[in-house]
Amino acid sequence: MRAPKKPKLAVWKFASCDGCQLTLLDCEDELLDLVGAIDIAYFPEATHVHMPGPYDLSLVEGSITTPDDARRIQLVRKQSKIVVAIGACAVSGGIQALRNTANIYDYAETVYPHPEWIETLSNSKPIHDYVKVDYELRGCPISKPQLLEFLTAVLSGKKPSIPNYSVCEECKRSGRVCVVVAQGAACMGPITQAGCGAICPSFSRGCYGCFGPCNSPNTESWSQLMTKHGVSKLEQLRLLQGINCAAEPFKAQSEALSR
Repeated sequence: MRAPKKPKLAVWKFASCDGCQLTLLDCEDELLDLVGAIDIAYFPEATHVHMPGPYDLSLVEGSITTPDDARRIQLVRKQSKIVVAIGACAVSGGIQALRNTANIYDYAETVYPHPEWIETLSNSKPIHDYVKVDYELRGCPISKPQLLEFLTAVLSGKKPSIPNYSVCEECKRSGRVCVVVAQGAACMGPITQAGCGAICPSFSRGCYGCFGPCNSPNTESWSQLMTKHGVSKLEQLRLLQGINCAAEPFKAQSEALSR
């Protein structure tokens, strides 16, 4: 009897730091078990093997920043049964989306001796702006436990569970003291999606919003809360204009504070 065909996994990189791919490599022992359940068909960070598509599952890291990126992501979508955007760059455009508020060609003329050689787009955009994305795993980088849980669910044919509530819920469930109330710390926990395990508040530091906006975030109320506890408008802007600066709720509140 012929052995059942294993699903094919591909991992793709666009404009990013590779941190989310390294999270996958950091799975170590778990990754060995995963290799037994799937064929890693394309993953340049880990292997030189390149199996042709189609692919059952594609993990896509990074934002779209060049015309070549825009063409390549279309090919990824056509070859993939399931496309998953992983990390802040792929989900919201990443920290490089700060370029969206400026003239990228002015920067090119400042940085490069031959800016005419640079072929780039004016904006850094998330994957879902170009193709249909089936799932999004947030974070900068993504969470290892969440990634493993997601892959296990998908490979088992189950619907993965991805939280959409705020980091504050993670803090409350862990019995952590609120760093905003206790320390007057700048913290994006009330408007940021859970998934990291509230790492920063567990070390008495405010949340930096790595996982992007939670479901229906009240950013105006968050700003009022920060002001009440002594967090300046400048500090609020620094948080909003950070890792997920192009995520619409953060972008809108940033613009409101800048007026």
